Amino acid sequence: MKRIFGIFRIKYEERWPAFFVFLTTLLLNALVIIKYADRFLLPAENYHKLFVANFHVSGYDPLTYAVLSHWFTEYNIYRHPLLAFFMYLPAQLNQALMALTGINCAPFIMAVILLLGALYSFIFLYRILREVIELPQFDATLLSLMLFSFAYVLVSVCVPDHFSLSMFMLLLTLYVSGKKLKQHKPFTKWQTILFFLVTAGISLNNGLKVFMANWFVNGRRFFRPLNLVLAILVPSLLIWVFARMEYHEYQYPRWKARKVAQKRAKDKERAQLVAQFTKDWPAWDSTKVAHAADSVMKIRAWEKKRANDKKPLNAHQGKPVKKGEFWSWTDITTSRTATAVENLFGESILLHQDYLLGDTLTGRPVIVNYRWWTNYVIEGVLVVCFLLGLWIGRRNRLMWLAVSFFALDMMIHMALGFGINEVYIMSPHWAFVFPIVLACLVKGVPRRFLLPLRGLLGLITVYCFVYNVVLIIEYLAFL
Repeated sequence: MKRIFGIFRIKYEERWPAFFVFLTTLLLNALVIIKYADRFLLPAENYHKLFVANFHVSGYDPLTYAVLSHWFTEYNIYRHPLLAFFMYLPAQLNQALMALTGINCAPFIMAVILLLGALYSFIFLYRILREVIELPQFDATLLSLMLFSFAYVLVSVCVPDHFSLSMFMLLLTLYVSGKKLKQHKPFTKWQTILFFLVTAGISLNNGLKVFMANWFVNGRRFFRPLNLVLAILVPSLLIWVFARMEYHEYQYPRWKARKVAQKRAKDKERAQLVAQFTKDWPAWDSTKVAHAADSVMKIRAWEKKRANDKKPLNAHQGKPVKKGEFWSWTDITTSRTATAVENLFGESILLHQDYLLGDTLTGRPVIVNYRWWTNYVIEGVLVVCFLLGLWIGRRNRLMWLAVSFFALDMMIHMALGFGINEVYIMSPHWAFVFPIVLACLVKGVPRRFLLPLRGLLGLITVYCFVYNVVLIIEYLAFL
């Protein structure tokens, strides 16, 4: 047990840069709490409505505030099957604090969770670069800080959503995988099951990355029947069966109640129309009255649909591959080229000044252009360095494991189009791949190019950090 928890002990050389990340995260969380303190620190009757109606930071959902305030499975169960249960004990702590103080402490509890997640995300990335890739201390520190200069990494560590927690678990998975690759040790079955349940419990698609880690580390042993059954098939079935049970226990009754209420409202509206037509046209028989009422209902339904289609929530959604429970999340019409330039490698790294931290579901256009050409230059330089790092580090198995994580996300977001209209908010799931690939570039570049490369990466890190932090503070403190 001591060895397991020893991984969280912060080493001497990690302390000062980790302290800087901690202070930055603390400042941003304090600004979020202050911005919404007059509404969110007071007890309420309907927490879901309170937080969803008032919290506006990009496309992030404040559902964790609601879960911590009054525990319930607020999340989409098939995307986040265990996340609500991970928040159960913090929610009970909040209940006790509310009873003692009369203040809803959910924002403070969430801030502590985010602070710890950000701190150890930095620690594990630093250790990947320092201990696994074996960079010098300066380069490992620089590239680890680069991750925390990226726009939506900074935003994710101060909003009540799951992305920062996912980043922590994915970096922990990569760190453990890297150590095992160096020591030529396998990913054990119980480790795979534990990592999968926690990672997939937070965000289901990220659980696949744990299986990929098992494959990269174990090699041909991955395909052994016992490993496939016990480490892969059994936990997958368990979490899926649990998600189905969770849905039928918690979400289905609410869904059914909404449908019943909608039908009653529709029947009441139709009955009022029938009564009105009967009164106004007493010569009409019941068949003609019913036909007239149905015609009006169809016209109203069409007008309502047309109005809904014009709302950003629907107007910014591309056309799905086909209709269905999961296919409806896909998108085949949103421009991939513009998305890659402005959002995937743009907004994820550098915020747009126009529509600052706006939500595409409430008014922000899907594609926004930068005001300054320098932002495109930085984006292009990072992409070129990334490609060079892929080539120079092509024999590094840990790098390819990290890149496989990125490739999975690209298949989901850019190929299938899941969440493509706000792909940048998902960047904490893959942004750490940039420092890891760049670490391979730094380690393998000819010595005469090392100093200029360090200077270039240092300038980009400082620029991104100052630019993004200033804009985030502007939004949280003044808008």
